[in-house]
Amino acid sequence: MPVIDVYSRPGCHLCEVLIDELIPLVRDRASVAVHDVDADPRWRARYGGDVPVVVLGGRELCRHRLDADAVTGALAAG
Repeated sequence: MPVIDVYSRPGCHLCEVLIDELIPLVRDRASVAVHDVDADPRWRARYGGDVPVVVLGGRELCRHRLDADAVTGALAAG
C-alpha cells in the first residue's frame, strides 16, 4: 500500500482540515503519514512556511489545500 506523506505543523488549522479531508479520500488505497516539519531541519527548510504539503513517492501533489484530483490521479497512476 502506498504511503502519502503530509508535512504539517501542530496547531496548524489548514493542516488539520487537509488531513481530515485526505484520510477518507484515500481509505483502503493508501496510508497517511503525518510529519511535523519542525522535527527535521531538512523538512523545515523545504516546507517550513508552506504547510501542509502532500507528497506521494517523492512527488509533491498539493500545498495548503487538498487537491483531491491530484491525489486520486497519482494513486490511480500507481
